[in-house]
Amino acid sequence: MTPVEHPYWVWGLFFGIVFVALFVDIVIVNRKPHAPTKKETVVWSIIWVSLALAFNAFIYWQVGNHTGDWTLAFTQAKLFLTGYLIELSLSVDNLFVFLLIFTFFKVPKKFQHRVLFWGIMGALVLRMMMIFAGAELVERFHWIIYIFGVFLVYTGISMFKTSDDNFEPHESAIVKFATKYIRISKHYDGDKFFVIQDGARVGTLLLLVLITVEFTDLVFAVDSIPAIFGITTDKFLVYTSNIFAILGLRTFYFLLAGLAERFHLLKYGLAVVLTFIGIKMLLPLFAQGLIMFYGADGGPEPLRNFVAGKYDSQVVDISLIVVIATIAASVVLSLIFPPRHGSKPADGE
Repeated sequence: MTPVEHPYWVWGLFFGIVFVALFVDIVIVNRKPHAPTKKETVVWSIIWVSLALAFNAFIYWQVGNHTGDWTLAFTQAKLFLTGYLIELSLSVDNLFVFLLIFTFFKVPKKFQHRVLFWGIMGALVLRMMMIFAGAELVERFHWIIYIFGVFLVYTGISMFKTSDDNFEPHESAIVKFATKYIRISKHYDGDKFFVIQDGARVGTLLLLVLITVEFTDLVFAVDSIPAIFGITTDKFLVYTSNIFAILGLRTFYFLLAGLAERFHLLKYGLAVVLTFIGIKMLLPLFAQGLIMFYGADGGPEPLRNFVAGKYDSQVVDISLIVVIATIAASVVLSLIFPPRHGSKPADGE
């Protein structure tokens, strides 16, 4: 696929949109800690998704206007949309783990928004570092993409066997590490992360929750970033689709927290998506093996064309269809076949 160089002003526009949106959300709309109403969460969910789709349309216009190749522009827009849907779906699944963390630590709902905000701010930096490092590695050592593929297949298969219900925050290594090296109080002090006790700065329980959420998001990124590299290695598309997906994480949390149990099959849909992407990443290696097997003939023409990357646009179309169909099916089936037992109500009301 033809590489696309995105001008610096496009990067600047992206960061400008992100920081303006966060400023409006936090400084103006949510300047006072409170538990968002259902109307607020629905409205802001629509805003975050619309913002991502509008940026998707901008990518189509910008690439087409810059290169004059509107077919390439459409492909770039599809890559962004596919990456966004994958990251958004994985982020929604991650919300269920955040729900377990907040429930375990009994975080009051009016302070959960603050924790998620700073968690996302940390994710903006950490994911940029991981994405650019990953893209550089793939560019220098292309065979790493096959390691990503094996990892995704393993992760996808593992998701069929593991359950988030077994997650115990107090037993996690990060909680043990944080409490060993950071002085943490055993109570909340409003929405503060630090307080002064006996003349010394002490972290509140809310700080421990933030550290746990931040580290958990980092673990999630280890799964999600290789997944989107299976769609495209374009750093701009990988990062922007990733960030737009996690921008609305706070709002989606409050929207879906009470519905977590109803989407119990989403986990398996994501397992199928990750496994599919992993296999797709390994297909060129398999195809090259077949060509070597055929010897001088090089194998059938479709096989040679696939290795040469002449079917990239068709692969993008198939990936988008599989992602949308699988996630939609898992959500619909979750509603048709509800879980046999109800979930416990979340604490911290």
